[in-house]
Amino acid sequence: MFTAIWNIWLELAPWLFVGAAAAGLMHVLVPADWMRRHLSGRMGVLKAVLIGIPLPLCSCGVIPVGLGLRKSGASNGAAVGFLISTPQTGVDSILVSASFLGWPFAILKVVTALVTGLIGGTLADSGNTIPLEVLSDRETSAHPARGKFREFIAQGLELIRSIWGWLVIGVLISAGITWMVPEQSLSSIPALTGIWALLITLVISLPLYVCATASVPIAAALVASGLPTGAALVFLMAGPATNIATLGAVYRTLGRRSMLIYLTTIVAGSLLAGLAFNHLIVVDVAHVHAHDHTSDWWRTVSAVALAGLVGWFAVDDARRWFRKRMTTVDTDAPSVTVNVSGMTCNGCAAGLERALEGRTDVDSADVSFDQGTAVVYGTASLEQISETAATAGFVVDSGPK
Repeated sequence: MFTAIWNIWLELAPWLFVGAAAAGLMHVLVPADWMRRHLSGRMGVLKAVLIGIPLPLCSCGVIPVGLGLRKSGASNGAAVGFLISTPQTGVDSILVSASFLGWPFAILKVVTALVTGLIGGTLADSGNTIPLEVLSDRETSAHPARGKFREFIAQGLELIRSIWGWLVIGVLISAGITWMVPEQSLSSIPALTGIWALLITLVISLPLYVCATASVPIAAALVASGLPTGAALVFLMAGPATNIATLGAVYRTLGRRSMLIYLTTIVAGSLLAGLAFNHLIVVDVAHVHAHDHTSDWWRTVSAVALAGLVGWFAVDDARRWFRKRMTTVDTDAPSVTVNVSGMTCNGCAAGLERALEGRTDVDSADVSFDQGTAVVYGTASLEQISETAATAGFVVDSGPK
């Protein structure tokens, strides 16, 4: 079991670092106002999909960003296209998919995300041509207080930090499948071959909340155990793109029609793409698990570094959780409540909390991504809170409520 975990970790680590670096570069080099200027007009759906595909956002991040498009004036089509295509891919997920399942699979996975995003967005678009104020929650690029290089490093680390738990779960599940289910053992079960394999995988994937990158090792283990390649695609498409929270958010913000189009496009698209993949792509099972890890020093260095980061994040998150559980906040104590912009997921909120609680004049901080607010207990002034938020990459855009 340990050998299986280590081999999967070796395969995952270097490409995750490459993806995190690419995400950091995108964050630093692509200004938010550039996105606003180009995600508008008749080509809004296409541009939203093309920008969404490389973004390293899983469901936790893509929901607020995608729905933020609509709230800022985008058509339903642009928002739906973004929501369909973005969680399926991301630069980190593409590179990890290529490592585990080969470049042909990774490339066709990107094509599938592009096509399904365009189809779903086109169907949902009702002709809304209101100019977009897109991605307004991501106003902060490289803040002068941090510098571009520090912003690049911080963004890459925050990406890994936001998914480290899902990575560990994904690797453990993948290793468990590899250890308990011999290679190709599932291929002899009629119900787990052909269209039935795709349908069963789809039913399992739809309600799950899984990360696109962390789910790749699981999909690779399923293929190695005998499921067809198309089942891996269904899992990687439907798993990250759909879950109960996403469907509920789409329904509340975009309406029943857009939610049904969103769900139908993913279901039909994943099944059709899975059937096509079964005929177009043959994954070499030996390639999935038979890498010569002992000679790849860079894999070992990456794996050790990733393990160290994950351990650091785990200890820090556990410490913060324990501190919050054990600390009783005096609601009568001095506090400042501010609005915060620049957060795109709960990971951003956690990062701002860590930055605020690192101050000696802050006793506790409660940052809510859903409400876009931060409640800071202690003697820190509004100006000091604003400076700390800016250093962390966020903007306090109003005074106390």
